[in-house]
Amino acid sequence: MTQRTPPSQRQGRTAPEIRSLIRSGAHQGHTAGLAPGKLQCNLAILPEAYALDFLRFCQRNPKPCPVVGVSETGDPTMPTLGHDIDIRTDVPKYRVFRDGRLVDEPNDIRALWSGDLVTVALGCSFTFENALMRAGIPVRHIEQGRNVPMFRSNIALQPVGPFGGEMVITMRPIPADRVADAHIISAKFPHAHGAPIATGDPAALGIASLDAPDYGDPVEVNAGEVPVYWACGVTPQNVLLQARLPLCITHSPGHMLISDVAEDAETTIFSDQ
Repeated sequence: MTQRTPPSQRQGRTAPEIRSLIRSGAHQGHTAGLAPGKLQCNLAILPEAYALDFLRFCQRNPKPCPVVGVSETGDPTMPTLGHDIDIRTDVPKYRVFRDGRLVDEPNDIRALWSGDLVTVALGCSFTFENALMRAGIPVRHIEQGRNVPMFRSNIALQPVGPFGGEMVITMRPIPADRVADAHIISAKFPHAHGAPIATGDPAALGIASLDAPDYGDPVEVNAGEVPVYWACGVTPQNVLLQARLPLCITHSPGHMLISDVAEDAETTIFSDQ
């Protein structure tokens, strides 16, 4: 049995060190708060026959789907995101969908890999959280050692081919007097969903209760705080699910690929040539 690394020993590790822990099975939890300063990535792995339409979909919906890397067909490496990345092993938990059904959540997808698969990496809002905390803005789920709360919303996406649906969003409670600062700071990270899309009333976004997220963990909204919502990279999971592809693989919500790319990189990466 693989020995797990205590959470306290994961803090302060470099991105390659954390990927090594993940690859060995020593870390299988969420990645919030790990490798501060590095870009974290959502994943969509799908057959090449659907990849072009999916990339068009991402291009037309850049807030929830900011593309930061695209692999060569059948190649599990992504060298522009990290020289040693193996997409089959370097995510703590994956989700496997067949014909629109979730069939497995493995920690390793080597047995599923084939020569026609393409990996699309999408920026993640975990990336800008370090900048918020440096500015003295609290990030509740990190304070509590939890995964960020994620909700299905009523915000319609621009459809392309078989891909469409509604946006998934994250929520972070922000002190009312720091909401403008959070907006300015996160706007500097367009490759990680950028500025918030909404604040305040969850019902206006189709959310029944902030205490019951669709993914992740609930967190308290304290007196003097405002719920602030960002586009979320789990959106493609709902989109891929509804497209009913014969096979697609994603990260499990909150269990991201940690890259070697700086969180404040000014340009995104669109091809791993």
